[in-house]
Amino acid sequence: MILLDTGYLLRILVADSPESVRVLAWYQAGVHLCTSSLSWNEFLCGPVDDDGIRIVQSLLQDRVLPFTADHAAEAARLFKATDCKQVLRGIIMVATAAIKANAELATADIGVYSRFRRFGLSLAEIR
Repeated sequence: MILLDTGYLLRILVADSPESVRVLAWYQAGVHLCTSSLSWNEFLCGPVDDDGIRIVQSLLQDRVLPFTADHAAEAARLFKATDCKQVLRGIIMVATAAIKANAELATADIGVYSRFRRFGLSLAEIR
């Protein structure tokens, strides 16, 4: 399973963008795609219209992962363990969602997320 961050969700709708090409390839290969509830919220805040929302929903097949109390505790642990005072807590929350779901994270922000690899985060490779 691959968890798409907000940037990926938005760029799915940009024709021929590297992200849309990758997501289409993953989808056609039968890879399950999902997103975190935080990324889904950011995506819905736009800029996106109703048609764009429907397109992305169909690719995700309603796999929007909830952010639970267990996720909150793990995100707090990662925050403290990495001394990520400069990193937005939302990024830590998205990393946590991917780790807890045992999903690879698709992101253009490899440098930001790579610090979480030692905690089990796997970053999606271009296939």
